[in-house]
Amino acid sequence: MTKTNLLGLLWTAIGIASAQAQAPTEEVVYNFTQPTGYYPAAGVIGDSAGTLYGTTVYGGTANSGVVYKLDTSGYTVLYNFPGGAAGSQPYGGVIRDSAGNLYGTTRYGGGADMGVVYKLDTAGQETVLHKFTGGADGGETFAGVVRDQSGNLYGTTTSGGTAGAGVVYKVGTAGQYTVLHNFTGGADGGFPKAGVILDPSGNLYGDTNSGGTGGVGVVYKLDTAGQEKVLHSFTGADGAGPFGGVILDPAGNIYGTTQSGGSGVEGVVYKLNAAGQETVLYNFTGGADGGSPLAGVTLGPAGKLYGTTEFGGTVGQGVVYELDSTGQETVLHSFTGGADGGEPFAGVTLGPAGNLYGTTSAGGSALQGVIFKVIPR
Repeated sequence: MTKTNLLGLLWTAIGIASAQAQAPTEEVVYNFTQPTGYYPAAGVIGDSAGTLYGTTVYGGTANSGVVYKLDTSGYTVLYNFPGGAAGSQPYGGVIRDSAGNLYGTTRYGGGADMGVVYKLDTAGQETVLHKFTGGADGGETFAGVVRDQSGNLYGTTTSGGTAGAGVVYKVGTAGQYTVLHNFTGGADGGFPKAGVILDPSGNLYGDTNSGGTGGVGVVYKLDTAGQEKVLHSFTGADGAGPFGGVILDPAGNIYGTTQSGGSGVEGVVYKLNAAGQETVLYNFTGGADGGSPLAGVTLGPAGKLYGTTEFGGTVGQGVVYELDSTGQETVLHSFTGGADGGEPFAGVTLGPAGNLYGTTSAGGSALQGVIFKVIPR
């Protein structure tokens, strides 16, 4: 395991009152470098102690990516993917259970080089829970997994399945693998880039990058019997090509983004109410306000939404934004592609003190990405 000294990472380092009193500021808390992991496509998660966890697509001892943690004592590589049967290139992030085990996926590796679902225990020991074949069980997943209260894992693949357009799957606690839905690429959607979320009743929600009646993606619900319902088909005018997944608020409204489409053609933030009616909350222009949001949104206090765009901003390197309940956007930070990072693929995580944490795929001292903190107003 590798450590680099780092100070000032605790979630509570800056309190809520201080955060509210200042204008939005960005701070780089870690610079990725090739030996210990670089090019993070996923964001971070945090625990109650203020430790961050995530993955990089490349770097590590085999240059196949790593799982890492970042705490007040520094950056630690928890696992180096070796490639081959154990998996390679984790584009998705990780989730953590109450015992401290981590779960995730890789895009490649496994027996057919179509990726794996894995578990990493607290000693850094990996267990491969499923190896994708690229056939009926799916293959090549960009997304991570979610976990229900019984310990079952759920996710999506971008390819494979009976029609080759991806699947929604379940991995049981004993490793048993079940395909819950085969996308056809038609009206039901196809080629999902994002994973799924769970509601309290066990229903799954997600989006697909293409398919639907407009051919540019859908938002779907999968009930506990595996029955899919398309909640919305994008037309292009209301968004196209959703990439980042969805979230639910307590009232059952769904929020997400599309990477293109909308009146500004650079993507939208949208809301679907419980009846499936879509409202475009914001149209990105690709200018100073940002453009091409690959990531979804995070729900904050007072109904505010937070997210990132890959491009746009003052120099075209992406932004961190806030959207209030009226649809008013505030750019919290415009990346320069330099020391502060650039081109974020992933969204942000809201810390207990109201600070936002995320990653960029580029920029930083080694131009290989950063972990950043933004202190909202």
